[in-house]
Amino acid sequence: MTETRSIPIGGRAAGCPFAPVAELYDAQKDDELSRVKMPSPMLGEFDAVVVARYEDVKEVLADDRLHMGGSMPYQPGNLLSYDGPEHTRLRRMLTASFTTKRARELRPSIETVVDSALDTLEGAGRGADLVQFFSTPIPTLVICELLGVPYSDREGFQRRTALALDFSQSREVQMEKAAEMMAYMAGLVAQHRKDPGDNVLGRVVRDFGDQLSDEELAGIGNMLLIAGHETIANTLSASVALLLQHPEQLAAVRDDPSVTDNAVEELLRYTAPATILPRQAVGDIRVRDQEIKEGEHVVASVLAANRDLGAADEEDRDWDSLDVRRPPQRHLTFGFGPHQCLGQQLARMELRVALPALFNRFPALRSAVPHDELEYRTNALVFGVNALPVTW
Repeated sequence: MTETRSIPIGGRAAGCPFAPVAELYDAQKDDELSRVKMPSPMLGEFDAVVVARYEDVKEVLADDRLHMGGSMPYQPGNLLSYDGPEHTRLRRMLTASFTTKRARELRPSIETVVDSALDTLEGAGRGADLVQFFSTPIPTLVICELLGVPYSDREGFQRRTALALDFSQSREVQMEKAAEMMAYMAGLVAQHRKDPGDNVLGRVVRDFGDQLSDEELAGIGNMLLIAGHETIANTLSASVALLLQHPEQLAAVRDDPSVTDNAVEELLRYTAPATILPRQAVGDIRVRDQEIKEGEHVVASVLAANRDLGAADEEDRDWDSLDVRRPPQRHLTFGFGPHQCLGQQLARMELRVALPALFNRFPALRSAVPHDELEYRTNALVFGVNALPVTW
């Protein structure tokens, strides 16, 4: 192992939040795996082996001896707290609600939600915050309808989620907000136990309720609610912020519908909202023929791996550049292996609908503040932008 270094929890470069810190690029070049210190209010600072090369990250995420559970606080029902057969059992209860077919079926309702958000943004006028009026309401309303959560409760769960996932907050604050989220979802579970609705949570209660405790059901609901609004909202706002800095790329997304699918994949690759994925070894393993011992933590940098896709078509490619016309790549933004993101097809559909619609409604959209004055969520579990005032 090389000498121990310290990297920020987000792994993003100061002054260039879409890029990895230099230490992650160094880790890609080093022949030896790097050991780093990772700050985390929820776990305290811990030593970890960092993997940043694309192939190494894939190998780590697919290895069943590297567990997601144990790398973060345990939450009953949350798929991130389980590995092996128990994880598979719980995941199978949810897969039917998040297939590609289901995402296509939801497209008309997503289009309606997007149109409504655009009307609200236009009504708010120039200088309005796109995060508040567009990128947050869209996935929030979609997941509320899909899951069976009252949209009127959104301000509460959005606030609690933001604090619980913000690593600049103390561990006490994070744990307090996590407990409040579980208590909120427990109330909804109790309602669905009495009268299961025609939604994801209702179907899980109706079909598998006898196999799950109320606490597990609350954990499942909480996980889906957080992932369904927090990650997509941040990806949407970060993607818009990025495109506003690249007008020629934005114009392609706005004017050429054939670019949409490629653009969404490229934006997912480039923004990599879940920057670092932690694991813990439950047995001795070898990566790049180097030993990682049982009990050691491993952090896989998706952000760095997405810049290390190698050569394509026998040509060197600049993976540090944004190219919305680039053919879809095998990026790792949604992870890899057994914990690959369950809702990735829903996320893709929301981005495919929302981004072209935004730029077609406001073809002259631009940031209302200098790009270097935007505040990014670099210390949060999910990367995004705190506010994005826009004009047109």
